[in-house]
Amino acid sequence: MTIVATVLTMLVILIHVYIVLLEMVLWRSRGPRVFGISADFARDSAALASNQGLYNAFLVVALVLGLALREPLATAFVFYGLGCVVVAGLWGALTASRRILYVQALPAALALAAQWMAR
Repeated sequence: MTIVATVLTMLVILIHVYIVLLEMVLWRSRGPRVFGISADFARDSAALASNQGLYNAFLVVALVLGLALREPLATAFVFYGLGCVVVAGLWGALTASRRILYVQALPAALALAAQWMAR
């Protein structure tokens, strides 16, 4: 179960690295297509998207620390990071797009359950 938990957590990390890149670097170029927004809205909201991307980067850091550190810090970081991703994904699904439930919250919930079973 430890291998499954680690692989699922790494998947969540990769998803969020992609989100960070989209929101902080590629918002004006790929953002409109990926998020279904207009080019004008992407231009006008670039600063907000960049700020949101930074918060996603913090989640990536927490999860990487959770995989890299020894116990008890590893458990604290991985559970905190995955828990935050699940909550953010649920909130995003309620307020922005149902797709976020499947892209963000579901993989994090699966990784969280696997991490819990591995411990």
